[in-house]
Amino acid sequence: MGWLGPEEWRAVALSLRVSFWATLVALPLGLFTAYALARWRFPGKQLLNGLVHLPLILPPVVTGYLLLAVLGTRAPLGAFLQDLGITFAFRWTGAALAAGIMGFPLMVRAMRLSIEAVDTRLEEAAATLGASRGVVFATVTLPLILPGVLTGAILAFAKAMGEFGATITFVSNIPGQTQTLPSAIYAFLQVPGGEAAALRLVLVAVAVAMSALLLSEWLSQRVARRIAGT
Repeated sequence: MGWLGPEEWRAVALSLRVSFWATLVALPLGLFTAYALARWRFPGKQLLNGLVHLPLILPPVVTGYLLLAVLGTRAPLGAFLQDLGITFAFRWTGAALAAGIMGFPLMVRAMRLSIEAVDTRLEEAAATLGASRGVVFATVTLPLILPGVLTGAILAFAKAMGEFGATITFVSNIPGQTQTLPSAIYAFLQVPGGEAAALRLVLVAVAVAMSALLLSEWLSQRVARRIAGT
C-alpha cells in the first residue's frame, strides 16, 4: 500500500471498476455481434462491420465528443435519460461507457475469428440429432470458442484500462470520480514534482497491459490447439 499514494490508488481502483463493468456489459453484445458477422448474411452487414470498427479508426477524442453530443446533460437523449435518473456525462458510468465502446472492436474481432475457425460440420451433426440452434450453440459452438471469448474480453479490459481520449472528453478528469489511471498520469505530469507518481502509475499500466497480452496470446494458442484437435 505504501508504494502508491491514496490518490494513485483511487485512480487504479476506479480504472479497475470502470474496465470491469465496461467489459462485462459489452460481453453479451460483443458475442452476438461477432456471431452475426461471422455466420449471418443480411443487408447492411458491411455497414455494421464498419460501425463496429469505427472507434479504432476515429481519434478517441472524436468518440468522446460524439458521446457528449448525444448523452450530455444538455443533449435531448442525455436530458431524457437524466430525467429517468440515468446520467453518463461526467460520471464514472460514462467512463465505463466510453471505455467499453473503445474496447468493443477488439472484443468482437477476437470472438469473430474464433467463431469463423469452428468447423460448421460439428454444428450440423448436432443439429441432425435434433438439437435446437440454442442447444447447438451452448453445447458445441460456445465450448469451442470460449478461449476466443475470453481473449476478446481480456483485450477489451486492457483497452479500457488504458483509455484516455474518449474518457477525458466525455467525463472530464475529476479526482475520485472520473479520474482513471491514464487521466491521473496526465494530471500528475501537469504539476511540478508529479513525475514520480506518474512513473509509478505508468509501471502499473505497463504491467496490466503486458499481463493482458500474454494471457490473450496463451488463450489464442489454446484455441488453435483445440480446433486442430491436438
